[in-house]
Amino acid sequence: MKVYGITVSYYTGKLEAYLRYKGIGYGMASPYADAKRIREETGAIQVPMVLRDDGRWMSDTTPIIQQLEKEHPAPAVMPADPVVRFIALLIEDYGDEWLWRPAMHYRWSYEHDRALLSRILVDELMGFMKLPRFMKLMLIKRRQRIGFVVRDGVTAETRSHVEGSYRNALANMTAMLKNRPYLLGETPSIADFGMMGPMLRHFGQDPTPAEIMRNTAPAVYEWVARVWNAHAMAGKPAFVDDVPPEAADMLKEIAETHLVQLAINAESYGCGLKHFDMAVQGTHYKRLPVSRYRVWCLEKLRETFAALRPDEQQRVRTLLPYPATEILWHETMAIRSGYDEERKAPFNKAINVYGTGVPR
Repeated sequence: MKVYGITVSYYTGKLEAYLRYKGIGYGMASPYADAKRIREETGAIQVPMVLRDDGRWMSDTTPIIQQLEKEHPAPAVMPADPVVRFIALLIEDYGDEWLWRPAMHYRWSYEHDRALLSRILVDELMGFMKLPRFMKLMLIKRRQRIGFVVRDGVTAETRSHVEGSYRNALANMTAMLKNRPYLLGETPSIADFGMMGPMLRHFGQDPTPAEIMRNTAPAVYEWVARVWNAHAMAGKPAFVDDVPPEAADMLKEIAETHLVQLAINAESYGCGLKHFDMAVQGTHYKRLPVSRYRVWCLEKLRETFAALRPDEQQRVRTLLPYPATEILWHETMAIRSGYDEERKAPFNKAINVYGTGVPR
């Protein structure tokens, strides 16, 4: 298969880590080498997009991985225990959608990081533009910072909290990795690949967050290399039979941040709003863009929870005893996104997360 991605991309790194682990062969190509055709085929240029040998296109890393798991089931990355699997998917969604903000902030708010990454992106993506290189650098710095930092609520008032989200993720992962090589067992699960999105190509490589990781969370730095170098072995995957106690702080953080954002975003979408304000852990974010895609993310989590047996649902409630987690099961949060109603993902037409036309 051919992966249309970027070498410093959040989600391209997540998918590549999975493909490497499963031993699924792939080649890389620039998404802008044939942008018009790719947009027609996939609906939106949001890396990575995958062109299969059979001519079908796939987009969105979570459905892509779930599809490939059907085709390459052994060894599985989805834990067999339904509750552990649900928690693994919740951690993946947190890595995908909450840690995005601090990842973009560190990359585009700090001058050294911004200078380095703008050079990389200009060289990879903007060769077709007939402009002097210094102008391309100016354009991409401005575009990325405005689109992914300023418009996503990072201000002087919220900056400390945004950076705290990263440090909390490092501390919580360090606790979970103390007794095992991967977050939920002896082999990597979907939770590990979800967290590789921010941790590999952003926090683990961009100068400022990478230094923080090396100095304050070397176990996470080691985990990044371990997941990247992991290879599927014959035999049964070794996941925990129950969610370990050391995951409690991670789950509390997810409940207090990611699930709060998902709830307010969905409510705002249901009211037809384009922006919303939210208070998270005492910090006030203003005029965040409403995301239809994140309404769909919440739909999928709720569907997964609803499919659990009553005793399994109770186990989840015991693990997530926080008010915000009620959005996972409360009937008032049954807000539909209208996205992928025909259940074709990852073969459906994708939508932009913010509707801005800016690739993730």
